[in-house]
Amino acid sequence: MKKIEPPYYKYAGLTLALTFSALASATESGSPSTAVGVYDFGAGYLPPATENGTIATRINVYSADKLANNNGDSTPGQDFNLDVLSVSAVYLNMTDTEILGGRYGYSAIVPFLRMDGSISVSVPGVGTVFEDSAELFKLGDIQFIPLMLGWNPAPNMAFNTQFAIQAPTGDYDQNRFISPGLNHWVFTPSAAFSYISQSGFEVSSNFQLDISTRNDDTDYKNGLEFRHEFAVGQHVDEWTVGLGGYYYRQLTDDKTGSNYAGQPIVDGNKLEVLALGPAISYFSPGKPTVLFHAYKEFDAKNRTEGYNVAVRVAHSF
Repeated sequence: MKKIEPPYYKYAGLTLALTFSALASATESGSPSTAVGVYDFGAGYLPPATENGTIATRINVYSADKLANNNGDSTPGQDFNLDVLSVSAVYLNMTDTEILGGRYGYSAIVPFLRMDGSISVSVPGVGTVFEDSAELFKLGDIQFIPLMLGWNPAPNMAFNTQFAIQAPTGDYDQNRFISPGLNHWVFTPSAAFSYISQSGFEVSSNFQLDISTRNDDTDYKNGLEFRHEFAVGQHVDEWTVGLGGYYYRQLTDDKTGSNYAGQPIVDGNKLEVLALGPAISYFSPGKPTVLFHAYKEFDAKNRTEGYNVAVRVAHSF
C-alpha cells in the first residue's frame, strides 16, 4: 500500500459543477438548480498554485424512466423517459494570495447538454390524454466561482469553502418540455472537507445551499435547496476505491406569483432524493487525475429517479 503523500496535488479542478435541467414536479423544472453528483473523493482539496491554472472536463450521463410524486410513486397511466448527456469545460486558477489563512482561487464552468425526453399520460377507457417530447443539444447555464478558499491544516486533511454564481445563459423556452437553461440566477455557498488516514482510508464530504431568484417569464421561484455529497474509500497505490453518493432535499416550498400560468403552489412541492454507488479515482503525480462514479437514485419525491454516471478528468499546468 502506498503511503499517503502531502495534500495539494489531489483532485485538481474536479470539485466543480455543471448543470442539467429535467422535468418533474418540484422546483420549476423538477431538477436541482445546480448539478448533483459532482463531489466525491478529494472534495476538500483544491489544486496548487500553478503558472497556467487547471483545466478540467466532466462528462455526465443521467437517465430516468420514473417521475415520482410526493409519495414517491409513479402516477398511474404515466409513461416517462429522460436522457441527459452533459459535457462541461472547466478552468480553475489557485493563487498564492491568502485570505483568512486560506489560499484564494477562482473558477468558471461552461456546460453543454444533449437532452432527450418524452412523457405521455393515458386514462383507462379513454386513451392518451396528454403527451409531449423534446430533443436538443444546447448551451446550459454558465457558473462562475469568484471565491474559493482552501486550507490544509495537515498533510492528510483539507478544507475549502466556495461561493458560486450561476447565470441564466442557457437556452430556455418556457413552452418547451425540457430546457438546458433555468432562466434565473442561482447563488451557492458551500463547504467541503477530506480526511485520509495513514492507512489510506478516506472520508470526504461537501455541503451546499442553492438560493434561486425568480423566473420572470413564469413568475415562479424555487425553494431553498440543500445538498450533501460524500465518499468513503481506500487508497491503494494510485487508486482510490469505495462508495459515494448524494442526499438532496428542498428545505422550503416553491413559490408562484399572480402571473404564474399553471396551478398555483400552495403547500409542499419539495424535492428529495438519495443516491449511492461505486466511486473510483486515479492519481499519479504529473499525470491527469481521473475520477468515475455510477450512482443509483432511491426514494425520490416530486422529481425523477434514475442513474447518474460521470467521468471527470483534470490537469494542472
